[in-house]
Amino acid sequence: MPDTRPSLAKSTLMATIIASVLIGVLAGGGIVYFTIVGKIAGIPIASSGKIASEAPLYMESDTIRTVEIQNAVTVAVSKVGPAVVTVINHLESSGFNPFFRQMEPHPQASGSGVFISEKGYVVTNNHVVAGSRSLDVILRDGRTLAARLVGTDEFADLAVLKVDKSAPAWAEFGNSDALKPGETAIAIGSPLGEFQNTVTVGVVSATGRALPTAEAYQMEDLVQTDAAINRGNSGGPLVNIAGQIIGINTLVVRGGGSPGDVAEGIGFAIASNAVKAISNQLIQQGSVARPFLGIQYQLITPDLARMYGLPVKWGVYITGLSRNEPAAAAGLQPGDIITGIGGEEIDENSPFINLLFRQKPGEDVKVTFIRDGRERTTNVKLEKRQSG
Repeated sequence: MPDTRPSLAKSTLMATIIASVLIGVLAGGGIVYFTIVGKIAGIPIASSGKIASEAPLYMESDTIRTVEIQNAVTVAVSKVGPAVVTVINHLESSGFNPFFRQMEPHPQASGSGVFISEKGYVVTNNHVVAGSRSLDVILRDGRTLAARLVGTDEFADLAVLKVDKSAPAWAEFGNSDALKPGETAIAIGSPLGEFQNTVTVGVVSATGRALPTAEAYQMEDLVQTDAAINRGNSGGPLVNIAGQIIGINTLVVRGGGSPGDVAEGIGFAIASNAVKAISNQLIQQGSVARPFLGIQYQLITPDLARMYGLPVKWGVYITGLSRNEPAAAAGLQPGDIITGIGGEEIDENSPFINLLFRQKPGEDVKVTFIRDGRERTTNVKLEKRQSG
């Protein structure tokens, strides 16, 4: 009768394996245990301790979908990539240096941009071209072309340039109003001004975002993405899987308001529908028409209201008026506190400038204000002020 008992060598080997496994469990937790014992026994182990049903490590259809998405990204980049440029801003000189008896060398800054027309129009950020003495664009093939500034809109952080040659390629605008969180988003630009036509891929994280600026207004209708955006990407396109512009990259958030707050993967782009409308105005008129009241003012915040005992936490304190301009013509006076425009109250989420710029030049707009402790209203006929 054959001996069916395990040999001493096999028993010793199994004991050694089990002992090693137990030591691993004690030293590093149960993950190693489940992995090794599962392999020894040939049984998949679920994290709950129950026996898991056997399943393939991947599905062939998932692989096909992944390849399809990767191919679509490649096609989109090949379509838009030739239209993306590096923008070189030759800044104004800082002036004469008395210690060295010579002019300071001309500094330069850089960003990104994208051709939006075969006629050579390039859209970028206003902050990329601010303070320029002259401007150049570097094409993907390495050629450098002189560019002139057509117009800017500081409020939207947009600018349009033009080169005197036909664009080698140009990108079309997509509909940013149709964007959904989770869609593929592709950022193309020149991070750090050196790595031209760098491609990063992520998703549309959210739409309709608003962020405060140092100029006491909010940038509105921003597209949030986790596609990596770095210094130098500003002004470059954010595109969808079809190779259409869905935004112009403008900024990235690195941290919150508290010390030690660090954020990754939070970038923002100006929505393409706004970019298209503003760039068309800049191309046709050289500026963007914005409404204005004709006042000098101090913004009221909760801290300021508490300090001076003001009756509201948010608003605009009129310190002066321009003669024969809208506010004066409507009867507003120095000392009045504007609390609302067009039926909307001024507050932290609806700053004064944003409410004003939602109106149109030439419109009669209801303005709510406080005078002598009483709330009043008046209609103001807004006039047009050109940006850029």
